Amino acid sequence: MILFFGTRPGKPETKHLFNCTCPYCQQHGTLTAVTQKNYFHIFWIKLFKISSSTVAECNHCKRAFYENEFTEEMNSEFSKTVN
Repeated sequence: MILFFGTRPGKPETKHLFNCTCPYCQQHGTLTAVTQKNYFHIFWIKLFKISSSTVAECNHCKRAFYENEFTEEMNSEFSKTVN
């Protein structure tokens, strides 16, 4: 019997952070956060989430911020849009 298993990424979720200011270029309302989740699968059926990562990018200066680099303003706005 052949068993296909492994990991694969899910669909990315995009959230616009309209009420945030970019810490690098100081532009207001230009941040977009993308969350990517990785899943364990058997026969291409997702069973459970292994990990997730979130990156915010400024549409003006193209600077990217990992989740551990988020400011308090970015964290509060991201948690509002997730819930």
